[in-house]
Amino acid sequence: MAQSQNTPVAGTPRRDETLRESVRRTLAIEAKGLAALSATVEGELGDAIERATGLIEGARGRVIVTGMGKSGHIGRKIAATLASTGTPALFLHAAEASHGDLGMVTPDDVLLAISWSGETAELGDVVHYARRFDVPLLAITSNTESTLGRAADTVLVLPRVEEACPNGLAPTTSTLMQLAIGDALAVALLERRGFSASDFRVFHPGGKLGARLLKVSDLMHQGPEMPLVTFGTPMSDVLIEITGKRFGCCGVVDGAGKLAGIVTDGDLRRHMGGELLAQPVESVMTRSPLVVQPDALASAALGQMNRRPVPVTVVFAVADDAPVGILHIHDILRAGVV
Repeated sequence: MAQSQNTPVAGTPRRDETLRESVRRTLAIEAKGLAALSATVEGELGDAIERATGLIEGARGRVIVTGMGKSGHIGRKIAATLASTGTPALFLHAAEASHGDLGMVTPDDVLLAISWSGETAELGDVVHYARRFDVPLLAITSNTESTLGRAADTVLVLPRVEEACPNGLAPTTSTLMQLAIGDALAVALLERRGFSASDFRVFHPGGKLGARLLKVSDLMHQGPEMPLVTFGTPMSDVLIEITGKRFGCCGVVDGAGKLAGIVTDGDLRRHMGGELLAQPVESVMTRSPLVVQPDALASAALGQMNRRPVPVTVVFAVADDAPVGILHIHDILRAGVV
C-alpha cells in the first residue's frame, strides 16, 4: 500500500510548530532590535560614529577591543573584522588586562570597550589605564550614565530593547546589536580608506576566499615557459615547441611582438595532411584567440574560458597585445578557484 504524503517516514522527526514559532519569535524580536538601532543613526549614534571613525583614522596605533563574557566574544569578532579590512586591531581580555596584558596598549592606540550595562567590573582597570595614560576610549554600551559611559571620549549608545531570551537574561538582541554596530564601524572605515578587493586578499591568502581573489598574474606561466613562435615558423618547429612546453598549444607573435594567433590540437586536426609540417604557422593558426589581462581575477578568466562556444583549456595573458603569460585551466582548478 502506498504511503500517504502526510505520513512521517520512519526515523523522520515530526514537524514541531512550537519550536518553529519560538524561532520565528526570536528572529522577529532581534529584527526589531536592529531596526531600533538603525533608527538612531539619524541622531546621536550617527554623530558618535563620525567621532569614532575620526579618532581611529587619526590614531598611529591599533584599535584595542575589550570586553567580558558575551560582550567579549563579540569584541573578538569585531577586532577580527577590523583587522581583516585594513584597520589594525586586536582583542584584549578585560580580566587578563589587570594581570599584565595592559602592556599591549600604547598611547598611540584607541581602546574600544564593550559592555551592555557599562558597569562591567573587570573593565575598571582598563578604563583607569586609558584615563591615566591619555589613551582615547570609545565605548559601546546602552547606558551613557554608567561608569564606562562617563569615562569614554565617545559613546556609541545602543537602544534598550527586548532580549529574545524569554527570561530577559541571556544576551541575545543586545549582543546582536553590538555585533552590528561593530560591523558598521568596520565597513565605514573600509569605505573611507578605499579598501579594495586586492587589499582584502593581502589579509585573506588562504581558503576559498583567498582563491576567489587570485589574479591571472598569480597563476600564469611566464618567460621561457610560454610556448611561442614567430610568423614564418614551419609547422615542424611549431610541433616541437608544443611538445616541449606541454600546454597543448602554441602562441604566434608578429614582427612587433604582438599575439596574432594560436595553434591548438584542433588546428592540427583540421590541417592534417602530407604538407602540414612544411607549412608556415600563419597558414594553420587560429587568429584573434581568447586573451585575458594579467590583473584580471582568475575566476573571471575561468568564466571566459567556459563561456566559449567550444570551451578552451588554455588562455594567454597579454599586456598591450603582447603575451606576458599563459594560464591553463588546471592551474586555476589546482588553486581552488571555482
